[in-house]
Amino acid sequence: MFVLTMDQRGSRKDQDRVPALLDSLRAVPALLPFERSVGDEVQGVLTDADAVVDVVLDVLRRGGWYIGIGAGTVQEPLPRSPREAGGPAFVAARKAVERAKKLGERVPLCVRPDPASGSEAAAHAAAAEAVLALLGRLVRNRTDAEWRVLDLLQPGARGQQVEVAARLGVSPQAVSKAVFRSGWQEEQGGRAAAAILLKLADE
Repeated sequence: MFVLTMDQRGSRKDQDRVPALLDSLRAVPALLPFERSVGDEVQGVLTDADAVVDVVLDVLRRGGWYIGIGAGTVQEPLPRSPREAGGPAFVAARKAVERAKKLGERVPLCVRPDPASGSEAAAHAAAAEAVLALLGRLVRNRTDAEWRVLDLLQPGARGQQVEVAARLGVSPQAVSKAVFRSGWQEEQGGRAAAAILLKLADE
């Protein structure tokens, strides 16, 4: 399982962004749905590594959050709320988000496995973190113009750039350049790699 703990950055000087984040996460397939845990912190439990990647990149795009991912087991029987749950994955997520707060200007995320899972799981978690950080840099550096294009694309669909160009009133060449500059194609492969590494860290 994967516990995601996300803490708002600079919450004392900013508005409470928890409600907006929770609203955006409502459709995520979670074992224990995301909710406010303490203060300006959000927590949820997922079983799908691809969904974890989706959430992480969406939150990094929003900006303003420290992200900790804990991979491992959760105490059973499961309660109805993450606030009432516990287990190694929760411990790992707490350590991960605290580590993310110390990364300075780097992408503020960290992945930690069950503390008792051994060196192989730790290596996979570190590799997953590295891939997610690279993807996070792509996401954070994109322009609004690039996002207008990317938000209309679907991975694996053929011939869609011409359609996107028509919808935006720009040339297909402009769409192609935006896709290239954004690293969108590389992102798709990176997402798959990150999900595989997260699964290995969990195993």
